[in-house]
Amino acid sequence: MEENKINDTQEATDTQEIVEENAENKEQTQDIVDNDDQIDEVQKLKKDFEDMKDLAQRTQAEFMNYKKRVTKEKQDLTAFANEKIITELLTVLDNFERALNSEQDKENGLYKGVEMIKKQLEDTLSKNGLEQINPLGEEFDPNFHHAVMQEKSDESNKVLDVLQKGYKLKERVIRPAMVKVSE
Repeated sequence: MEENKINDTQEATDTQEIVEENAENKEQTQDIVDNDDQIDEVQKLKKDFEDMKDLAQRTQAEFMNYKKRVTKEKQDLTAFANEKIITELLTVLDNFERALNSEQDKENGLYKGVEMIKKQLEDTLSKNGLEQINPLGEEFDPNFHHAVMQEKSDESNKVLDVLQKGYKLKERVIRPAMVKVSE
């Protein structure tokens, strides 16, 4: 009987050990499952981090481009703010030139006074970035010239006569020169 008790005790101990091993295996399995979940969570967080980092870089690049664009627009606005008034003054300049060309007596005091006013206006406009386009004898360029007449000539596509001066304001054509071109 004692042997049965010892066997029963042994079996109970063995059973207890098996139960404990099973519980330990269950815990290890649960730890592995939890560990896999944590690994998945870490990978998801890494991916989210990379996505956010990419978004931040793109946003920063877009902002830098925006700043550059606004700076350029501001510079253009400042550079060409007086374009409208300068364009309107070109008509006044043309009228001064017509008046001077119509006068026969170049020694007349009135002629010299009008000539001085015209020169002063040209100097003022020049200081503000206005450049004259005088293409006489040059190759015709539709970006700078407006052909209103054609004439037969030995050389083709050359500017033969300037009917109205053209002007640029800081490298931007504000009025092309009206010209007669050779065929």
